[in-house]
Amino acid sequence: MSADRNFIVEPDDADIRLDRWFKRHMADVSFNVVSRWARTGVLKLDGKKADPGDRIAAGQTITMPPPEAVPVSTAPGETPRRPLSQAEIEYAQSLVIHRDKAAIVINKPPGLATQGGTGTTTHVDGLLDALSFGFPNRPKLVHRLDKDTSGVLLLARTARAAAFFSKAFSGRTARKVYWALNIGLPEPDAGEIDAALSKQPGSGGEKMHVDPDAGQNAKTRYRVLDHAANQAAWIEFQPLTGRTHQIRVHATAIGHPIVGDAKYGGKDAFLTGGISRKMHLHARRLIVEHPDGGTLDIAADLPPHMVDSFAMLGFDMELGDVPLDEVRYVDTPEGKAKADAAAAKSRRKARKGERQRGGERRSRGT
Repeated sequence: MSADRNFIVEPDDADIRLDRWFKRHMADVSFNVVSRWARTGVLKLDGKKADPGDRIAAGQTITMPPPEAVPVSTAPGETPRRPLSQAEIEYAQSLVIHRDKAAIVINKPPGLATQGGTGTTTHVDGLLDALSFGFPNRPKLVHRLDKDTSGVLLLARTARAAAFFSKAFSGRTARKVYWALNIGLPEPDAGEIDAALSKQPGSGGEKMHVDPDAGQNAKTRYRVLDHAANQAAWIEFQPLTGRTHQIRVHATAIGHPIVGDAKYGGKDAFLTGGISRKMHLHARRLIVEHPDGGTLDIAADLPPHMVDSFAMLGFDMELGDVPLDEVRYVDTPEGKAKADAAAAKSRRKARKGERQRGGERRSRGT
């Protein structure tokens, strides 16, 4: 038989009732089950019989029986989650690249959705039960990546950590770095794209577009790390705001769509010569303050199709190690003027591109 489970009460849970601890951390265990465990003496606090109404203290040990072979529910009123297979558990755990008491970071592969939707049955959210690693609760998603975007995805292991990290993302203090393979070579080779975005009418909210009049503020810093003549460029993007599909729309707006991004680049988003048709956008690095102090700085390896494409184009991977703060023309008055000029140019180019695409749609009668 499986052994009893033991969990240590964290400071965040001090002085709450035991049944509240279960509701907060183990929603799959109903109040009736907790009461039954208490009546039969198998629910214990520091080795002594416990009652659902007992107040708990930080450092105490909660002991309970092994999990019952029933589907895992998320919360009252929600559809129960099915138990994961051993293969799914091993797959989810193979994605982990960092783990501590507050956070888990995975390297999400391309093609794996962050959350479910119509026709999507396999997704990160559905695999989170495999990533508790002895904690009483499954980790929580803090942010999202598009299905076809790979790379760093942060999960919070406690309610306190989730609130802390969410504040960092909403307050724009979390620093996100993306690597992409783009069509052509931007001019200038470093700068800031400043182009407001909104949902594109007629797309059902599934597509964004540049909208200088009614769009939300959106800014993305970029710099070219390497390039293959004028055919393609390896670009580092740092989104300074967090709009939906921001990097993808901004890249296309300045005339250099991400390779493989047919949604925004159309037929112009593909290269010949054996380059994969998958989208080449990777969340390379995340830098964010840690709730326990210090900084969490995690980098994720490129997916195989991007490794192959970069090798085929002869990119020097050591160029990816250029310090993030080595910005070529921002920190001096002259540099600020150049940065402002580059941003203004990107806005003009984005607006021009949007007008051209609008004309093409009208000419087709769409």
